[in-house]
Amino acid sequence: MYKSIRVKLFLTMLLTTLLVVAGMYTFMRVSFERGFMVFVESRHQERIDNLIEVLANYYVNDRGWHKLAKDKMLWAELLLQANAHTHQRPPPWIAEIFAGPPNQWPPQSPEEHSRYRLVPFEMRVMLLNPDKSIIFGRPESLRKLSLHPIRYGNQTVGFLGVLPGKPLNQLGEIRFMEQQAQSFVWIAVIMVLLSAGLALLIAYILGRPLKRITAASKALAIGLYDTRLPVDSRDELGQLSRDFNDLAAALEQAEQTRQRWVADISHELRTPLSVLRGELEALQDGVRPLTREAIDSLYGDVMRLNRLAEDLYQLSLSDQGALSYRKLLVNPIAILQEDINAFAPEFESRKISVKLDNQLNENIRIHADPDRLSQLYRNLLNNSAHYTDNDGQLVITACRDADRLILNFQDSAPGIPEPYLAKLFDRFYRIESSRNRSLGGAGLGLAICRNIVEAHNGHISALSSILGGLNIRVELPV
Repeated sequence: MYKSIRVKLFLTMLLTTLLVVAGMYTFMRVSFERGFMVFVESRHQERIDNLIEVLANYYVNDRGWHKLAKDKMLWAELLLQANAHTHQRPPPWIAEIFAGPPNQWPPQSPEEHSRYRLVPFEMRVMLLNPDKSIIFGRPESLRKLSLHPIRYGNQTVGFLGVLPGKPLNQLGEIRFMEQQAQSFVWIAVIMVLLSAGLALLIAYILGRPLKRITAASKALAIGLYDTRLPVDSRDELGQLSRDFNDLAAALEQAEQTRQRWVADISHELRTPLSVLRGELEALQDGVRPLTREAIDSLYGDVMRLNRLAEDLYQLSLSDQGALSYRKLLVNPIAILQEDINAFAPEFESRKISVKLDNQLNENIRIHADPDRLSQLYRNLLNNSAHYTDNDGQLVITACRDADRLILNFQDSAPGIPEPYLAKLFDRFYRIESSRNRSLGGAGLGLAICRNIVEAHNGHISALSSILGGLNIRVELPV
């Protein structure tokens, strides 16, 4: 069954709160009961100590228990005096003091008192002589007594016996416990309700940006690459929104590049195909005779199509990283010199002078693929050979800067305006879109050069040449 993130967040936080509240309730209840029992026991002991003090003072004043043993009313007065602060009005047991024999206390047996909920403290105490004979008490209860000595000076003058009973022997104490228990329950219920409301609010606040991200992801999946998310926080959700916007922008740019790529390829293929079609139709209609010149022209158009297809293939391989690189320690200057020699006839046909200015003090070797390095050089040499005016020049400078090999390919006019230099490495880019393809290529050579240089962890850039043309700067790690 599908559950939204809001429901999951709400249930998670609510369950966590319930566990915390239940644990706190249990801990507070147990802690309070234990603490309250200690408090009640201390009060119980305090009452015993007060009664012992009152009896000791009586013994000192009357020098014995003789008068007290004959006066049960005096015994009751001493009990009331010891705990006067607990009796704001005469206690119920006062009516029982004349019941039974003169020295019998309490008037009723513990079994008779057990049917009542409360057994007063005064009904659980007895007074004994030093030999533990009864002054006020019940013979059948002697074995149940806990004895507390009454001392005068260094001798024991009697014992206060206390019958066992429930610690909570006062109505106020029981009511207090019940009220506290009810308060704990209400506090727990209120905390759960407040936590549920807070969990619902937090689930809504956290779920809202996640819902927006989900909706935006669906829009991105169907091709709406202009979708953007508002970034209204600096936390992880805000960072996720920023990353999503960066992804959407990258996809939008990639889509635009793909569309431009397809349009450029279509344009590049349409022109030579149109020329071929026109020439073939002219041959079919007899407008143009089938001569050696006509066949050479058709062959030239086919070769331009072949070069375009090869450039596209090489570029797609380099984009995917599928070009095979067998890197060795090679001498880049020696490879460059061989490629210059191979292009010498083409430069001579256009009367373009080529000079290699090797400023290196030693033979440098770099970790590179010699075939791909040669492909880089030949693309750059071919670019200069096709776009440099006749009677021009090409100066290639090689130098070293720290751990980098610097190669500058500087040719003469025509130059390139500064704003267009950064775009030279884009696919199918040419300064003049209508430039004759018989002179220039399809605009893929420099894009392939960039991929080769980056595959060697180098850098390539386009600058204005001091000779009036273009300067292609290649940096490769030594």
